[in-house]
Order: sequence, then structure tokens, then C-alpha cells
Amino acid sequence: MVRTVTSFGRSGTFDWLYQRVTAVVLIAYTFFIVGFIFLSDDFGYESWSALFAQPWVRIFSLVALLSTVVHAWIGLWSVVTDYITNRMMGGKATVLRLIVEVLLAAVAVIYVVWGVEILWGV
Repeated sequence: MVRTVTSFGRSGTFDWLYQRVTAVVLIAYTFFIVGFIFLSDDFGYESWSALFAQPWVRIFSLVALLSTVVHAWIGLWSVVTDYITNRMMGGKATVLRLIVEVLLAAVAVIYVVWGVEILWGV
């Protein structure tokens, strides 16, 4: 049996809820960006820069980025725990699964730091 030690919500119900909430945030952000692109009269660097100069757009973008990371983490954790199991690889599966999860977490942290740097120029 696989324990949920590295699961985001520590239970299937919370993971399910987190994925649904993050999916709603991501679809709202997608509609916002696509709507801006198609409804903008003068879509270019100036309008795009003016849009992202507004603090609420930066915050919304950061929330969308964090939602992407949470959503992806739960999905990838599920896939990793399903495909790298003790039955498949004997006793070595726990170490391999932990290595894969640490690598995925490192990539997620790098993406968040990079996104904050892009949004706020930190």
C-alpha cells in the first residue's frame, strides 16, 4: 500500500478538491487572457505591458501560476505513485519514487521563483 506522505492534501478528498479549485482558477485565467487578446483593439507590446503593470493582474497571474503548480503536483504525484510501486520494483521503488518526487518538487520551486521574477522583476 502506498502512503500519502508526499501528497499535497494528505487525503484523496482534499487532493480532489484542490485539483477542482485550481482547475477553476486556471480556466478563469485562460478566459481572461484569451478574452483580452481577442477583445483588445490595439494588441501589442504597449497594451500587454499596460495590462501586466496593474497589480491585480500580477496577483491573478501569480495565483494562476501557483494553481498550475498545485494542480500539476497532485497529478504527477498520482502518476508517480501509480507507476512506481513496490510491486513493480521490489524494495527499490520507495527510493526511486522519492528521487522522482524531489526532482519534480525542485522543478516546481524553480518555476515559481522564475514566475515571481518575471512578474515583479525581483
